[in-house]
Amino acid sequence: MIVSASPENTGTQAPSAMASSTPYGTLPPASPMGTRRPISLPRLLEMHTRGEKITMLTAYDATFAAVADAAGVECILIGDSLGMVCQGLHSTVGVSLEDMRYHTESVARGIRRSQGTAWVIADLPFGTYQESKEQAFRSAAVLMQAGAHMIKLEGGGWTTEVVHFLVQRGIPVCAHLGLTPQTVHALGGYRVQGKSDASAELLKTEAHALQDAGASMLVLEMVPAQLSAELTQSLTRCATIGIGAGKDTAGQVLVLHDMLGVNLGKMPKFVRNFMADSLSIRGAMEAYVAAVKDGSFPVNAVHAW
Repeated sequence: MIVSASPENTGTQAPSAMASSTPYGTLPPASPMGTRRPISLPRLLEMHTRGEKITMLTAYDATFAAVADAAGVECILIGDSLGMVCQGLHSTVGVSLEDMRYHTESVARGIRRSQGTAWVIADLPFGTYQESKEQAFRSAAVLMQAGAHMIKLEGGGWTTEVVHFLVQRGIPVCAHLGLTPQTVHALGGYRVQGKSDASAELLKTEAHALQDAGASMLVLEMVPAQLSAELTQSLTRCATIGIGAGKDTAGQVLVLHDMLGVNLGKMPKFVRNFMADSLSIRGAMEAYVAAVKDGSFPVNAVHAW
């Protein structure tokens, strides 16, 4: 449509008006820079120290990443869960490094276009770090160059050497214990981890070893709430992020599609559908942030073990 020039329409529209005419829609504005400083690793650890809950959601494309940032989500995780929610795979094992690079670039572009402030974390997919610490560095470099601020890897024990190697070379690391989806076949399915005394002690040992190796964050997935609470109190230099691990972790993470109620399969016990009581996707994300911050989500009796 051609619009004729007039005193009201001279082609010198305000930036917001110009943005509204962008083809294929416009990314939403980020949180005002005056009210939210860019999220950094020292700031996340400061939040952990003073007891402010950290919020994290997965995102896999530019627009949803920008919406999450505008809603106040501190951390955006490009999870290899994209294999299940975006590609229709039965597990995360089939996700490639190239898949992760592509989606990390997409998320990073979205955040940059909206002048966003969120901290970006990308998963190292299966088969890209298990061979050696050198392989892990090469894989992590790909994702960091794609726009990630931090990488996430699964498992304990042997991974401590990998974590140390990466951190020493300037790559922040988020570890992941409990249910580790990349090894779900070895675990015998999607089961709660750390229920027995022996498995709980092993998980504690591995968590502290990962902290000592330099991991700054630790996802605890499907771990009993009491064990997660104990770990959160004892890990003073590593912020725990729970998913099915109770309310007392330093923060929470959910898969975006789950919390919007568009899961292709059975909804996990630890998920709350925030879209059910919201009028918009951004509203659902804002409700999630508020619920995590004020401690009303998760509820141990409903969402944890």
